[in-house]
Amino acid sequence: MKTLIGVLGGSAAAAEMERLAEEVGREIARRGAVLICGGRSGIMEAACRGAKEEGGLTIGVLPGEHRSEANPYVDVAVVTGMGVARNAIIVRSAAAVIAIDGRYGTLSEIAFALQLGVPVIGLNTWQVSDEIQHARSAKEAVDLAMAALKRRNR
Repeated sequence: MKTLIGVLGGSAAAAEMERLAEEVGREIARRGAVLICGGRSGIMEAACRGAKEEGGLTIGVLPGEHRSEANPYVDVAVVTGMGVARNAIIVRSAAAVIAIDGRYGTLSEIAFALQLGVPVIGLNTWQVSDEIQHARSAKEAVDLAMAALKRRNR
């Protein structure tokens, strides 16, 4: 079974944050992992685009009731009709999550991950807990996520 790495971040982001997310997506795909996210625009779309450029697989867990909400780089759209409650599904499905930038939706996903014991890697995001490992680059973020998975699987 393939490893799912979550990418958390808002539907609106600065170009610099989107470039970072795109590189995170590329790195996830290079490692043979599957990217799971909220499936919409902004950070989510940029990460999916990066993963697709490297031949990776992407899953978008959508808040609404229509597959058409998914960004064009989502391979598997999971339609929930659950609104922001879908954040728990994203986090629960991921072996580790990388939070990039973000607002309150991202904060809720970080909180779910911390509560559920899912490793959280942060890139220019909320600094609400010492449990969040902060990275300075996309490569370092994915390296930290993969290392956390190895520790958990021992």
